[in-house]
Amino acid sequence: MTVGETGNSPQGIGMTSARTRERLVQRLAASGIHSETVLERIRAVPRHLFIDEALASRAYEDSALPIGQGQTISQPYIVALMTQALLGNGTLRRPDKVLEVGTGCGYQTAVLAPLVGQIFTIERIAGLQRAARQRLQALGCANIRFRHGDGFEGWPGQAPFDGILVAAAPLEVPPILMEQLAPDGRLVIPVGPAGNQDLVRITRTATGFEREHLCAVSFVPLVEGKG
Repeated sequence: MTVGETGNSPQGIGMTSARTRERLVQRLAASGIHSETVLERIRAVPRHLFIDEALASRAYEDSALPIGQGQTISQPYIVALMTQALLGNGTLRRPDKVLEVGTGCGYQTAVLAPLVGQIFTIERIAGLQRAARQRLQALGCANIRFRHGDGFEGWPGQAPFDGILVAAAPLEVPPILMEQLAPDGRLVIPVGPAGNQDLVRITRTATGFEREHLCAVSFVPLVEGKG
């Protein structure tokens, strides 16, 4: 995909237009997304470029959509909530290094990229990783390092991270990801079996880890290995 192709313009038309995006932003604000910085990123990122052109008319619905390989692009509300939870309440230091587990189509990566120093993103499915890299580079996202690998392992060579965001659900939080958090670092992750998952934020403190429940969610499972 090349940004600027007919039908693939970042500006969008009709159901992918700026007016349609603005309606999505207003819905997210009414649903509790209070960070103006996050809302502006949802407004700015052309979500229709991250899905199949046949689904482009649904790009700015607040719903998850298929992206192939049994994976989905997350619901915009969840992307916004996870980004807001990772960044904190606005009084915390901007995360310098962030690990993303599950690049997928790259939409969450694009939303987060300008808000942090550098993103290290891992995807286990090679085809998804290649397509996401192409999209993000076409959109000018220059602070992202990509890796085709097993998200359960994190990225030990680049740890510690100020933030870790996981876009698939393990049954339990992988201890190795918690170990790769920097002091005061935050891990945002869905946890649990299908039909009974919670989105949680885990913060590394001087005495251990604090865990907060954010909301009930439905994510694809976090799978070990790479394909």
